[in-house]
Amino acid sequence: MKEETTPSSSGAILENVAVLGAGTMGHGIAQVAALAGHRVLLHDPSAEALDQGLVRIRDNLEKGVELGKVSPEARDLTLARILTSTTLEEAVSEATIVIEAVPEKLELKRGLLAQLEASSGPTALLATNTSSLSIDALAQALERPNRFLGLHFFNPVHIMALVEVVQGSATDADTLDRGVDFAQGLGKEPIVVRDSPGFASSRLGVVLGLEAIRMLEEGVASAQDIDRAMELGYRHPMGPLRLTDLIGLDVRLEIAEYLHRTLDSEHFRPPELLRQMVRAGHLGRKSGKGFYSWDD
Repeated sequence: MKEETTPSSSGAILENVAVLGAGTMGHGIAQVAALAGHRVLLHDPSAEALDQGLVRIRDNLEKGVELGKVSPEARDLTLARILTSTTLEEAVSEATIVIEAVPEKLELKRGLLAQLEASSGPTALLATNTSSLSIDALAQALERPNRFLGLHFFNPVHIMALVEVVQGSATDADTLDRGVDFAQGLGKEPIVVRDSPGFASSRLGVVLGLEAIRMLEEGVASAQDIDRAMELGYRHPMGPLRLTDLIGLDVRLEIAEYLHRTLDSEHFRPPELLRQMVRAGHLGRKSGKGFYSWDD
């Protein structure tokens, strides 16, 4: 686990952060923002999803305390800084930074971005956590695309150091600087990339993951041995198949289909095995079964 600092240690300007979506990425973004000292309002239309998100945040922090990475005081302060709401307008009305983390569907994100722009203040920074969708395509829903950019966090958010700060063609310099500063204030290491399908990380990571699935499909080696090859031979912290389980096979399939269409490259054509597993509901850790079996 990456060592986490106490909230006041970074000296960053504190923000009112609204995170839209309490799922895999949203609850993680809310956690690291609150740990860094920001006031966080976590929004989801489902009260059950909000409850589950808070449970996962609490579990992550408890694990950090057990490992000596988070102090009990930091745990308690972090939890106290997170409020929840099922009402979008309430979530974003006082936010200075708004980050949407809903599923990777273009029209869903566009509709949400239009709503949050109308409900947030005129100077609020608007960000999307998309891992592959075009920032410019999403910005078509906005009247002020200059204050919009991508903040692509990685799963699990409280451990992974990288944040891709994605600059659209209309993103102004002040918005880009605010995005970089915010990521650094969370203790993350931002890289700036131009809007391009898959950005830097997904474009490389997806093609590696898809090739690993093809190798498994062809019987080249077991899932465990394919992963061990990359972990031991290339010092990857996690093999591509286990990582796919963690991301979600359905999420990886959606991204692969999008990149296959937009880049017109056979590298990104989803293997049939991936499609079969998604149809069967074997989505990875969140369903309990993927390329591995997950007890919890």
